[in-house]
Formats: sequence, C-alpha cells, structure tokens
Amino acid sequence: MTHEGGPAAFDRFVAIDWSGAVGAYDGIAVAECRAGAEGPALLQPPAGRRWTRTAVTEWLEAQALGGGRILAGIDCAFSLPFAVAAGYLPPGGDARALWALVDRVAAGAPDFHGAGFARHADYVADFWHRGPRPAGWVEPHRAAELACRRDGLGAPDSPFKQFGPKTVGPGALAGMRVLHHLRSRLDGRLAVWPFETPAAQPLVMVEIFPRLFWRRSGRMLSAKVRDRAGLDAALARLGSGPAAAPDPLTDHATDALVAAAGLRALAGDPMVWSPPGLDPATARTEGWIFGVRG
Repeated sequence: MTHEGGPAAFDRFVAIDWSGAVGAYDGIAVAECRAGAEGPALLQPPAGRRWTRTAVTEWLEAQALGGGRILAGIDCAFSLPFAVAAGYLPPGGDARALWALVDRVAAGAPDFHGAGFARHADYVADFWHRGPRPAGWVEPHRAAELACRRDGLGAPDSPFKQFGPKTVGPGALAGMRVLHHLRSRLDGRLAVWPFETPAAQPLVMVEIFPRLFWRRSGRMLSAKVRDRAGLDAALARLGSGPAAAPDPLTDHATDALVAAAGLRALAGDPMVWSPPGLDPATARTEGWIFGVRG
C-alpha cells in the first residue's frame, strides 16, 4: 500500500483544520498554497460566514473535477485503533469498511456529524464520553499516534475520547463519513493515502496533525500561535513566503496556514510516502499521519 517514489507532482496544497462539533461552530479553517514558494492563503467559505463540513466536502468535490492536482490534508484521524475497531467488522475488514459502517450508523445526523456512531448501543462502551475516566478504560491508540510521539512531533489524542478541549473523536467520525461520501462521488479521481496508492488522481487526501508542522518549523512550544510574526517565521522555516490572511488570526487559521505550507514542503520527499514505521496491515486498517516516520 505504500508508494516507493511518491505520487506525481501536485499543483495545489490544501489544509483543513477540522471540527466534529454539532450545531453552529467556527472551528473549521481552510488554507491553500500553490506549487513554488508563495505563501499560503486563507480561503473564505463559499456561502455564509463560516465553513461547515458539508461546504468543505462540496468544495473538495468541485476542486477534484476542476483540473490540476491537489494534495489535501484534514486534521482528523482517518480511522480508529484496530485493536478495538476490528471487532466491529467481518474478518478482513479494513478502514474503508469502517467508514461505510460509521456512515450507515450515523446516517440520520446532518452535516456529516458522526458522534451517533459512538453512542450506538453496539459501540458506546468502547468510547470515553464525559466525566472521569471510566473504570478499566484503557485509551486505545493507533500505531501512527504512538509513532508521532516517539518522533517528538506531538501527542495526538485517541479518537475513542469523545470530549474535552483537545478531543479528536467526534471530528474523526465525521471525517470518516466525509471520506466515504467522497469515495462514492469521485470514483477514480480520489486516492486516500495510505489506504490507496496515489498515482495521477486529481485529488489525494491525507491525514494531518498541525502540531507536527509547527514542530518541523522549529516551534517546540505547545501554546497556540495567533500572531502574524510567529506564523510567518514558521512559514519561512518551511520554505514559504508570508501568509495571506485577514486579522485577527485564530489558532484554527494559523494551523491551517502552516499545515498547507508543511504539506508542500514534505510532498516531494519519497520517504514521507513510504515511512519506515508503516507496514501493509496498518496501511489498510489504521492509516497513517502524513509526515510521521515512525
């Protein structure tokens, strides 16, 4: 499932700071940069004052049909730890089967919300929903999350945790619904790495962890960046010009902007597409975080 030389060159690099929230939410930001060294730009939503998961999904679909090659990263886990999730599927089930299951169970929720899967009677006991850690609950992690920690690139939370300020669980389940939808709509025009081998598809999607790009830019502090000087300094260390984004900057915006530049900086490295820590079984089930070597 890994690709020895990496895919063909990309024209555009898109990073999406994601949200799994329900109701009105402001947590999504979309940034893009082009091939070369020009700085990334923050994209405005096509309608209304905020991005929604549906708007992002429709925008990605339109871009995949519009010409050029796009590498798009979303800040959400593309799968669950298969030490647990394998039990949800028939023998041999992979991440794509998991996406279909999550979408089917959560299908009644609008805007690709996915938390209904975590509340379903068949799966609810595996998730930490609120309050103190449940007795006997051991936080499951994917191999990529553990490798990210070993590489010193940050500590992603488990997608089985469904609450808290850093929670990634609801966003992961929503992202799986989006991936399932896009695969059904973009047959032959989309590759989701590492579950599928990128070649010449117009749209290649990868899982990103923005803190990884901040760390690669030399910023080791955990505090969020909301100032233009700090952002542009990080971009420069990623080989990028200054960002084009209106003030005031939010941490969602700066994460998307630095991730777009980070995608461009890493995409030409064959080792990123064939990381040492990624084996074929993990590539088809749990996936991998783009830029983690392991």
